[in-house]
Amino acid sequence: MTGYKQRTINVFSGQEQDGISLELIQEVPLSIRIQGKPYTLVMRTPGDELAHVAGFCLAEGIVDSFEDFATLAYCDEDVNVVTVTLKPARIKRIPDILSRSGFISQTSCGICGKELIDDLKQKIRPVPKAVKVDTSIATHCLNRLSDYQTRRHCCHAAVIFAKDGTLLSLGEDVGRHNALDKSIGALFKNGTLDRAGFLVMSSRVSYELVQKAARAKIPGIFSISGPTALAVELADSVNMTLVCQNKNKNLFVFCGEQRLF
Repeated sequence: MTGYKQRTINVFSGQEQDGISLELIQEVPLSIRIQGKPYTLVMRTPGDELAHVAGFCLAEGIVDSFEDFATLAYCDEDVNVVTVTLKPARIKRIPDILSRSGFISQTSCGICGKELIDDLKQKIRPVPKAVKVDTSIATHCLNRLSDYQTRRHCCHAAVIFAKDGTLLSLGEDVGRHNALDKSIGALFKNGTLDRAGFLVMSSRVSYELVQKAARAKIPGIFSISGPTALAVELADSVNMTLVCQNKNKNLFVFCGEQRLF
């Protein structure tokens, strides 16, 4: 499995539109199983899985040295599932750590991006196709993102606007997911989430951000950084518009172009 996936997208340069093929970074689930049981599920770019899991285990305190591993291997040659067994002496020393499994637990092998999207789609209602987004307004807001930020040198930002470009809420946090939760939550609390026309992000768009925006029924995401392949697949499946801007200020429309005018 490679770290990239090809996708044809639309590029808007002023009034001109063209289609190009672009490589999107992959975002694929990796299941980590310890002592024969699911421990956690992490999203990652494929490659270096065994090193990834070894580093994860060290960071989590599951091992103190590489000698604590009895085995570290793929499950039936599936690069999306890594199994770990520990030496008996190590197991006796970390019963509390082993019992707190399940960051996002999975009960079976063979997970993939398609299965994850199918599961997420059951929890998300598609965004109505009739909802439109004015490209010029959204682009103006995207270009002025730094003006809205108060902590732009150290935090991610998630800014929600009404269809006419009115600022509705701003969330800032060191974590891009937290920033979006704050921005959505502010409108959710005061009962104005239905006014959301589009979202502007300072970060790369991962599938979790699409999921959060879709749950909030936000029609489109505009970002200064590109999305992952899985994010595009999920956004496309729920009729969401996903756009980023390159260094030449051209708009890369990954899906949902029918909503733009």
